[in-house]
Amino acid sequence: MDMAVLASIGAIIILVLGSYAVYLLNKLKKQRQLILQHQTLAIAKRNAKIFESVDTLCLAGIQGQCDLSELSIRLCNILDYVQGEQRIDVASRYPALSELFAVVKDMARGEERQQLAKQQRMQQNLARTKAESRLSESIIEELKDLQRQVAPLNDQIPIQTQ
Repeated sequence: MDMAVLASIGAIIILVLGSYAVYLLNKLKKQRQLILQHQTLAIAKRNAKIFESVDTLCLAGIQGQCDLSELSIRLCNILDYVQGEQRIDVASRYPALSELFAVVKDMARGEERQQLAKQQRMQQNLARTKAESRLSESIIEELKDLQRQVAPLNDQIPIQTQ
């Protein structure tokens, strides 16, 4: 009889520990789902902010309020930070913008530019101006397309937690 009592107590302990393990596993699964949901929401919010900036930059470029070379640098750099399925391959989708970026990305800017010799500055200006004039019409069309592409992605993100 003593053995039967010990066996039933052991079975009860095993059953309780097994139930607790299942409870902890379910709690861990819910926690992982919540973390994934928060990460997805954070990425969506970040992308929405980026697309808002991209929309503003596109508008400035279309209206001629911004230098196209400066605009190409800003757009190509900011679009690198887009995450997830909304990521845009600038090089293949917007070749003129990407080409201008390739021309001007290594050129000196700001104070670094002021320290260049006058002849070097003139050479850089000539290369930049040639590329801008050759690509300006294509870039404006690409900016309009990019603005249309990011407009639906720039909606307000609904926040829902479960």
